[in-house]
Amino acid sequence: MKQRIDGVAPPYPPETDRALHRWMPPGVAHEPLMLFKVLERHPELASRMRALGSGLLVHGTLSDADRELVIARVCAQCGCAYEWGVHMAAYAEAAGLTRRQVALTVTGTPDDPAWSPRQAALLRAVDELHATSRLTDAVWSGLRDHLDETEALEFLVLAGWYRTIAYVANGAEIEPEPWALALPER
Repeated sequence: MKQRIDGVAPPYPPETDRALHRWMPPGVAHEPLMLFKVLERHPELASRMRALGSGLLVHGTLSDADRELVIARVCAQCGCAYEWGVHMAAYAEAAGLTRRQVALTVTGTPDDPAWSPRQAALLRAVDELHATSRLTDAVWSGLRDHLDETEALEFLVLAGWYRTIAYVANGAEIEPEPWALALPER
C-alpha cells in the first residue's frame, strides 16, 4: 500500500507546526499523527475538523470508556486499521477497556459476555448505523435505556465523525503509525 496523499513534512513553517501541535493532546511525546499531517495539506479544512474532533475527544459528555468503545467499533466496522490502531494504543487502557474487549471490538458481537448491558447497547447501535444508517426503535430504545438525550445525540455525532475519519484514512491509505496496535483479523 502506498499512501495516496503525503503528509506535510518537516521542517514545518511556523503556522503548520502550531496547527499540528494543536491536534495533539498536551504532553504527548509522539510526532503529530500522519492523519493530521495529511489533513494539513488543506489547512482551512483541517482547522474546521479539529474543532469538532477535539471537542468530541476532550469535552464530550460520554465517558472515556463509552467514547473509545464507540470509536473502536466504528473503525473496526469500516476496516479502518489506522484509526483503530491509534485509539486502541493511545486510549483503550486508560479508558478501562481490557485487552480482550479491545480485540472483541473487531471480532466480537454485542452479545458477548465481556460487555455490560450499556456497552452492548452502544455496540448494537454502532453496528446498526453501520449497516443501515438508521436505528430501529428497538435499538434506539436499548440505547436510551443507558444514555440520556444529550449523550444519545453525542453518540450519533461521534459515530458519524469517526466514520468520516475512517473514510479519510482508508481513502488516502494513510500508513499506520509505528506505535499503533494492529487491527485483529476478523
